Amino acid sequence: MSDTDSFIEEVSEEVRRDKLYATFKKYGWIAALFILVVVGGATWSEWRKAQGRAAAEQLGDDMLAALEMNDAAARVAAFEQITPQAGPDAGQPVLDFLKAAEQAEAGDAAGAAQTLNDLAVNGDIPEIYRQIAAFKALSLKDSGISVEEKRTQFEALARPGAPLRLLAMEQLALLDIKNGQTDAAITTLQAVLDDAQVSAGLQQRAAQVIVALGGTPNINVPAEG
Repeated sequence: MSDTDSFIEEVSEEVRRDKLYATFKKYGWIAALFILVVVGGATWSEWRKAQGRAAAEQLGDDMLAALEMNDAAARVAAFEQITPQAGPDAGQPVLDFLKAAEQAEAGDAAGAAQTLNDLAVNGDIPEIYRQIAAFKALSLKDSGISVEEKRTQFEALARPGAPLRLLAMEQLALLDIKNGQTDAAITTLQAVLDDAQVSAGLQQRAAQVIVALGGTPNINVPAEG
């Protein structure tokens, strides 16, 4: 007989002998501990959820307050005072994106690039945020990044399966245009048009650039039915 079966049999026997009070005195601490664990665990879970909601609301309020500052430099300073809750979903990416945008508006392109590059190499946040940060850093004007470095990094973002590959390919085509490589630009933009995942906006931009370069875009139209 298991310890549990023995426990139940003993409790039942004592109840039948009208010794409920004695039974509770003897075994009541087990029931109390069980209740404490179950209720306490549920309470802890709810408390954690409530804390998470409260932290998110506070972060949102802090960001909105920062955005209400009169000038970009003041907004940057306000964002630098905000410390989101630790963790991948704690709002750090959003905070850094906002801060970088205000740094760029304040004329600090190098600072904006640094903020975005730091985010791009942060292994504690989801990959998509790192990709977006890297892309935005490369897209900044006057960021100090050389054309060669931009091409290398955009090529990395344009690798097969990468979430921003089509946008990166568009940027590579624009770099080709700046270097006078019209044919290469048209080839890259046509590859964008041929991709099944191209968005309507990107499709329109790619086609317009191809026409402007003297080419003829081949737009695949899905067959009806």
